Amino acid sequence: VQLQASGGGLVQAGGSLRLSCAASGRTFSSYRMGWFRQAPGKEREFVACIRSGVSYYANSVKGRFTISRDNAKNTVYLQMNSLEPEDTAAYYCAADAPPLAILSSQRQKSAYDYWGQGTQVTVSS
Repeated sequence: VQLQASGGGLVQAGGSLRLSCAASGRTFSSYRMGWFRQAPGKEREFVACIRSGVSYYANSVKGRFTISRDNAKNTVYLQMNSLEPEDTAAYYCAADAPPLAILSSQRQKSAYDYWGQGTQVTVSS
């Protein structure tokens, strides 16, 4: 499985961006897809994930970010609204292929089998 993330950029605080992650593979619909982010000097952290239409979010982005997927296009999206300078980071998409990790681990990096390259998001104040 190969993942290609795109859509990052520079935006002012309060603005919006939509990230996309295109995946190879014929069984995309069965994957749990996630977004993580990593700011300089910090650990990579969970942002959101989605599987079977159910999504989960980190508390820091809940209400501002929306994860979605288009299985026909093998693509997962992250719509980011009301961006804050604290959202500045490299954003990574990740795929958890079957057999899926247990639900309680879906916010952990170790649950994901495949990773895309990062796309940089910079939010200016």
